[in-house]
Amino acid sequence: MGKLIEKSCFILFFIFICQSVLASKTSMRYQEPCKRLELYYHDILFNGTDLANATSAKATNKTALGDFKFGMLAVFDDPITLDNHLLSPPVARAQGFYFFDKKNDFNAWFAFTLVFNSTQYKGTINIMGADLIAAQTRDLSVVGGTGDFFMTKGIATVQTDTLQGDDYFRLKLDVKLYECYNI
Repeated sequence: MGKLIEKSCFILFFIFICQSVLASKTSMRYQEPCKRLELYYHDILFNGTDLANATSAKATNKTALGDFKFGMLAVFDDPITLDNHLLSPPVARAQGFYFFDKKNDFNAWFAFTLVFNSTQYKGTINIMGADLIAAQTRDLSVVGGTGDFFMTKGIATVQTDTLQGDDYFRLKLDVKLYECYNI
């Protein structure tokens, strides 16, 4: 009788482990995004003379701790376009901030909202994360949204498209949304 109970417990334990492994494998499958947007982010940092064109400004200056702008904070209201031309009609605005947070290399941390108000989309997408500037591509987290992007989650893959000194840079954003709700 004791061996029967022991064998039954072993069989139940084995079945439980097999189901757990199968459940974890099915949840780790590759998932296609439910919505994908390819956008361009244009940032023109105010340099003291370009008041009419600037879309961002330093809120703090860099510190003396290294040569990589450590401690500099910039606030922005940047145009987002469908192509890489700065003068193309914006489809959204990126509103938020970034700061340089590494003393021995260029590294920034971004937190911003893409604000859409067009015929195609209405609502917001919230994006945040570390921008490891030296890397060819970087992934920032999509942590929520409103309107057409209600409670969305996903990844925004960032790639530097152009860099013109300290005054202008353009990023290519490949926004892949994996949770989409139709409300």
